[in-house]
Amino acid sequence: MAAQQTNDGDPGTGSSAERLWSTSVGNDLAFLLARANALSLARMHTVLAPFGLRTRSYSVLSIAASDARPSQRELSDFLRLDPSQIVSLIDQLEGAGLVRREPDPRDRRANVVVATDAGRALVEEARRTVIDSDRAWFAVLSEDEREQLFSALHRLATGAAAQFADA
Repeated sequence: MAAQQTNDGDPGTGSSAERLWSTSVGNDLAFLLARANALSLARMHTVLAPFGLRTRSYSVLSIAASDARPSQRELSDFLRLDPSQIVSLIDQLEGAGLVRREPDPRDRRANVVVATDAGRALVEEARRTVIDSDRAWFAVLSEDEREQLFSALHRLATGAAAQFADA
């Protein structure tokens, strides 16, 4: 699975960085996944900045805007973030009037996180921008490749979550 080389330091670009891509790391799936993630996060932060959001806050707000009514613990587990990080994200979103905490009807000791009307409107607008950005970023892949990538990543994310639940 050797990477193609070109000129700008990325696979396929033929510059001095080609030396680095030709090392074993350039063919390491975990490295490639981490690099793609870093590039995707940088892109997402740029796309979400006009909305006052970052990837994590967008994720929390998007889930809160659904009918899932997640508890803070569920958000922590699903997003693989420390509970204190979730509290901080929710505090920020709540301070901006985008979400509110409500008692969890399944567990009176817990709260669920629900988007406000303003939060729903903001995340819907942000989602359209994210979809446009995704479309442009993934244009290097055919529709079939995008579907295969989604399927493989979904299997990895759900399978790894089960495998490393306590990690």
